[in-house]
Amino acid sequence: MSTFGMPPTLENPSLSPNPALQAVASARVRIGAKWFYWIAGLSLVNSIVVISGGQFHFVVGLGVTSVVDELARQIGSAGVVLDLVINGLVAGLFALFGYFGCKAQKWAFVMGMALYLLDGLLLLMVKDIFSVAFHAYALYAIYRGFSHIDEAVPVTA
Repeated sequence: MSTFGMPPTLENPSLSPNPALQAVASARVRIGAKWFYWIAGLSLVNSIVVISGGQFHFVVGLGVTSVVDELARQIGSAGVVLDLVINGLVAGLFALFGYFGCKAQKWAFVMGMALYLLDGLLLLMVKDIFSVAFHAYALYAIYRGFSHIDEAVPVTA
């Protein structure tokens, strides 16, 4: 009896998904999703460096937090609190994308990549080419994780 065209079932284990391949795909999804944690964390580090008077930034961080940093610096001491609150919320959003992305939630990848792409366009407008190039690489790495969601082990709630 031919099994051609029949969906995988427990009765026919030869058609069941390969657990080893599912585990590899799950690992790739998590690797892609963890980029959102790096983006969130290094964006906060960038903000702390600016508040402290430092002169460097991580290219993987967000351009929008740099804009908030600059506006806060112009406001003065009251701007420091606003800077930390606004950039904390933005970083928290990207951390949530990382959390739900690690659970193989497609919406987290799509929303996170869309916002990071918009952030890269902001950096392109201010001609921060090195950060734009790194944004492109990070988006590629995140997309690689996203592309394995359908093959990954289903995540239970």
